[in-house]
Amino acid sequence: MAVNLQKGQRVSLDNSMKMALVGLGWDTNKYDGGFDFDLDASAFLLGANGKCLRDDDFVFYNNLNGRNGAVVHQGDNLTGEGDGDDEVIIIDFTKVPDEIQKIAVCVTIHDAVARRQNFGQVSNAYIRVAKIANEFDMQGEDQIRFDLEEEFSIETALVVCEIYRHNGEWKFNAVASGYQGGLEALVRNYGLDA
Repeated sequence: MAVNLQKGQRVSLDNSMKMALVGLGWDTNKYDGGFDFDLDASAFLLGANGKCLRDDDFVFYNNLNGRNGAVVHQGDNLTGEGDGDDEVIIIDFTKVPDEIQKIAVCVTIHDAVARRQNFGQVSNAYIRVAKIANEFDMQGEDQIRFDLEEEFSIETALVVCEIYRHNGEWKFNAVASGYQGGLEALVRNYGLDA
């Protein structure tokens, strides 16, 4: 059974977990904006300085495979329709290079400014971390669930969580920190050129 976390809580991941499925899901509030919501999950593999060390340390819909296949995005969901996970990222802890100290998992709204969209129009957002047997296991055994209950009325990008190394163990930090400026703001924040 999964542990439900609140913003700011940190927990250790199961030491026996070699691979994790990070599933993100959300619903959009009904409003007449004329545009579909396209939320995008991304992951930033960060060094000790809190920055990406190489361009391929940024995993998103245009770069599905991170360094050595350590982090793999399962593809872009353009509408968020249906139940369950809307986007999925697989982490293979055995392939994460030693110099990577943290993996920041984020969600952004595609073309948010032009579409006049923000996270205040999104509901039932969550992230779950499941222990999986292999890259084909799309359900796994849930370990952690973090429901984003805070209302982000102007933000177009969220750092949802950080999975980080501490004393040789992987830990999970429920962050839920909002940004304006969408994906570009996050890219710059993590040391890459937008």
